Parts: sequence; C-alpha cells; structure tokens
Amino acid sequence: MAADRNSNLPRHVAIITDGNGRWARRRHLPRQAGHVAGVAAVREVVRQACDVGLENLTLFVFSSENWKRPATEVGALMGLFRLYFRNDLDELAERGARVRIIGNRTRVEEDIRKLIEEAERRTLGNSGLNLTFAFDYGGQEEIAAAARELARAAAEGRLDPETITSELFASRLFTAGLPEPDLVIRTSGERRLSNFLLWQSAYAELLFVDTLWPDFGRKEFLEALDLFAQRERRFGALPEAVA
Repeated sequence: MAADRNSNLPRHVAIITDGNGRWARRRHLPRQAGHVAGVAAVREVVRQACDVGLENLTLFVFSSENWKRPATEVGALMGLFRLYFRNDLDELAERGARVRIIGNRTRVEEDIRKLIEEAERRTLGNSGLNLTFAFDYGGQEEIAAAARELARAAAEGRLDPETITSELFASRLFTAGLPEPDLVIRTSGERRLSNFLLWQSAYAELLFVDTLWPDFGRKEFLEALDLFAQRERRFGALPEAVA
C-alpha cells in the first residue's frame, strides 16, 4: 500500500491534537512540558505532510473552550503559539506552505493577531500545502456565526431565504474555499469530535488512535494515510459490486 500512497492521498486531513497533558503526567512532568512536546509533533507532522504532497492539513491546536483552563496554562500555550510562528514561519514559507488560521481572533492579544496576519500575508502566494490552524476555534460557534450572517442578509433584503443551500452556508464558514476533510484523526484514545469541524466532517472518515499527540510522528501519520487508502467511501451510495 505504501508504494501507492501518493495516488491514494486524502485531499484534506484534519487532526485533533489531543493528549499533551497526559503525555506530561505519565512522565511526571508539568503540563507545559507536554505542550512543548506537542509543538514538536506539529512540526514533524507538517514536514511529513509537505514531503508526501498532501494538499490540505488542518490542526486543532486551541479550542474556544480552552480559555477555561488555568490562566498560567493558557498563557504558556499563547507563548508557544508565538514561538512557533516566529521560529517556523521561514521554514513553512520555504516549503511552499500556505498558512491560514481559523477561529475567533477577537479574544487574543494584539501581538498574536499581528503574527497571524503576517503568517497569512507572507505565505498567501504559496502553492504547496494548505496548512490551517484551528486556533480559538469552536464548531458550534462557527456555525452560529454563519447563520447570523445569512439571517442578517435576509433581514436587510440582500438575500432570499429560499436560496440558502448547504453550499451557500458552507461559504460563510471559516473554512470557505477548503475542501471538506476526507480524514479526521484524533489522538489520545478519546472517541469524539469535541466541537471540531462539525459541519465539514459530515462524510469524513474518522480515525481514533491511542497514541498521545506528542508521540504522533512520521510513522503514525503515514500509517493513518495507509488506513485511509484502504477504506471504501460511498457517500450514501451502494458499493459498485452491489449497484
């Protein structure tokens, strides 16, 4: 299967990067050490996605619910986000990655907003991997925001409600312009989407792995791609042999 991997790649892989805290706890380390190791895993998976020629990769790195965590942990996560884009943006640009950050940008500090804008501006013309970070992101919040936008347009007479289709609705989501994920991976053994790409994952293949995110490297990523290539995707239709 590995020899044919490039011809069987999903167009879009999305990953819920879970397990940093448990990785640290099992090693009797502070939670921040797990987040540092998690950033290293992000770096490794992004490099591998570029190497295999993946078109789209979305990483869930900070949820809208994560603000409920202790202020010290949130501060550490924000610091790691800053470091990643300051230290890795050159490599991402050189690899031809096009960076995009989806989520609510109103709650982060001004310097982080500027880092986000700089990363997107600098890589806008790249034609390699479309790398999306779901940062301060929540799927329900995203859907509600899209519904408000369409409702406002209808109330102002700019939109006939009868013309609203699933395609039009999707064009108002943060992920507008991206294909829906073919494969959603969650690390750490949890079996739920946790408010991640709820609309977009309607027909995605779901893969839940026990590996904690800091241990999810090249081998695990390639195994996930191989497992996807073995699945039969029908989108509600019958298999060809039955049809």
